[in-house]
This record gives sequence, C-alpha cells and structure tokens, in this order.
Amino acid sequence: MNQKIIKNHQKGLQSFIEIYSRLLNPFGHKNWWPADTPFEVVVGTILTQQTKWENVEKAIRNLKENGLMAAEPLARAELEELEGFVRCTGFYRQKAKRLKDISRFFYENPSIFDKPVDELRAILLSLDGVGNETADSIVLYAAGKPKFVIDAYTKRMCTCMGIEGDYGELQSLFEGSVPRDVPLYKEYHALIVEYGKQFCGKKRCGECVFVETEKSDSL
Repeated sequence: MNQKIIKNHQKGLQSFIEIYSRLLNPFGHKNWWPADTPFEVVVGTILTQQTKWENVEKAIRNLKENGLMAAEPLARAELEELEGFVRCTGFYRQKAKRLKDISRFFYENPSIFDKPVDELRAILLSLDGVGNETADSIVLYAAGKPKFVIDAYTKRMCTCMGIEGDYGELQSLFEGSVPRDVPLYKEYHALIVEYGKQFCGKKRCGECVFVETEKSDSL
C-alpha cells in the first residue's frame, strides 16, 4: 500500500465516523430512498442520472399513474409512450430505452437480489447505462446489501478533507472506516447528499464542516 493511500486510510478512520455524527445532528434521519418497492428504486436510479430529484418524482408519478411501475409492464411498454412519461428527466430517449432494458432484465431474473454482493454488483455493471454509482445504489437501496455509494457530493467531501482516490479507493476507505451496516450506509449517504445540496450547491464553503475537519487534522 503506497504512502498516499496509507495517509488517506488513517485520515478516513479518524474522520468519517465523526463526520456522520456532525451531519446527523442538524439534518436528522433522512430515511432515503423514497420508494414503495425495490423495483421503484431501480427505476429511480436510471431516471436520476444528470437531473434533479424533483424531475424524477414527476416521471415516477407518470409511470405509476399508467400502471408501469413493475418490471413486466414497463418492459412491454411502447418506447415512444415511455419517452413521453420520462421526458421531464432529460435524455429521455436514452433513459426510456435503458428502462425497458433493465425492466426486461429484472422480469427475467426475479431472484437476482439473492446473489452475493460482489456477484450482484458485477452483473448490474454489465447492463447498459449502469455504472458504479447506479449499481451501488441498486445494491444498497433496492437489494438492501452493504455497498457504500460514492457520488459527486461524496467525492467533493473527500476532496475538502484532503482525501484523494478514485471511486474504488474512496469506497474502500468508507467501508473500512464505517461499520458494515445497511441502515447506516443508507443514512450516511443520504446525509452527505443533503449536506451537499445545502452547502456545496450554494457555495457556502466558509461554513463547511469538511474543510474544518481537514484543518483540524493538519494541526
């Protein structure tokens, strides 16, 4: 293990649990991901790519109102009709096709969530439109298995703390620093997203607890 990773690992161990406590106090439990079924989570992970959650909610409402929030009917839906339902999320043609494809996959593989974490993740990554963040969101929020999600806000948090690494390295740091617990992983990720929206999106860097943590670690 090189010196950069050793330093990052030590800093992560010291900081990640502290950060969780500091986020939980002002924001409280988020109970994320909002969905009635695991399949709705899957749909949400495709729709949320490169758009705001408010747009995802509109699209999900459209799908529900038209009886398409299940794998079989969504897989059988007409592509043009589906494009209209998800247009509000942007990249609607691409997303409509990906929704049909992933719906067909889940319809044909109803027991897919029974597979071990790493095998499930590898299978999901083989599907069109499913990258690391989408796969891990499905594993954690839909399958209920322990895999920490590294999104843009999480990467930014780590940067502010002086922690460097690619997706896999950052994920390993979190999973090696925080107890391997599904509810905790869900809550922690949701709190990071909420914090990012409130501070990073509004450029409130002077109030950032992550920057403060980096400063305190360097003293």
